[in-house]
Amino acid sequence: MTEYGEFAISIARMAGAVLKDRFSESHEIDYKGEIDLVTEADRMSEKILITEISRKFSDHNILSEESTEIKKGSRYRWIIDPLDGTTNYAHGFPVFCVSIALEKDGAVRTGVIYNPISEELFVAEKGEGAFMNGSSISVSKTTKISRSLLATGFPYDIWRNPNNNINYFGGMALEAQAIRRAGSAALDLAHTAAGRFDGFWELKLHPWDTAAGWLLVNEAGGTITDIFGNPYRLDSPGILASNGKIHDSMIRILGSINPADKRLL
Repeated sequence: MTEYGEFAISIARMAGAVLKDRFSESHEIDYKGEIDLVTEADRMSEKILITEISRKFSDHNILSEESTEIKKGSRYRWIIDPLDGTTNYAHGFPVFCVSIALEKDGAVRTGVIYNPISEELFVAEKGEGAFMNGSSISVSKTTKISRSLLATGFPYDIWRNPNNNINYFGGMALEAQAIRRAGSAALDLAHTAAGRFDGFWELKLHPWDTAAGWLLVNEAGGTITDIFGNPYRLDSPGILASNGKIHDSMIRILGSINPADKRLL
């Protein structure tokens, strides 16, 4: 484990402890959109992460969900989501996490995802494999889409934007064994890396949602592209992650559905 990996683990645990301590309390909730909310716990977790990163690596860039990006011209950039699954958290549903990734020269080198309720810690470093609580993990061996358990999510503008994944969900539901919508993209990717889900897709995510999970899936032997099979980038309009064995089937299904927004093509 590199110095960066050990550090990411330590601050993920610090932030996660605060989230866990406040989980059963009532929360101060603000709305960034119609259904996109933020709590005081998001801000407390973020403050811990940014403070610790700035103290340890004062010259590094930091991209976080709830704050303006800190740019210092460094080759290194921390990409953090202090609380992925805020809606779950605010409703007392115990599916949420802290997600931390470190990018060097535009490539994700370290990824940590921590669920403080289950105390599951997912860790990956480039070229070193993927792990959960210290044990190696790998993607599933499912080869048929009809026997696959998939995961997805819906964007916050689902009420007013037709490009909302409902069309893709409907098409995939007719061919997969089952689909789950748990409300945390970072954890969905971690669970795909661990072989719990056979595949995952979603639209309109942000780098802080996917950076750590992207590395985890890759290091666990999986495949990640955009939803049409093109190389995935952190600014891609959609993500498709799988065990690799059902990837072509997922691309086929998604590609057969007329997109609500032609600009996705």
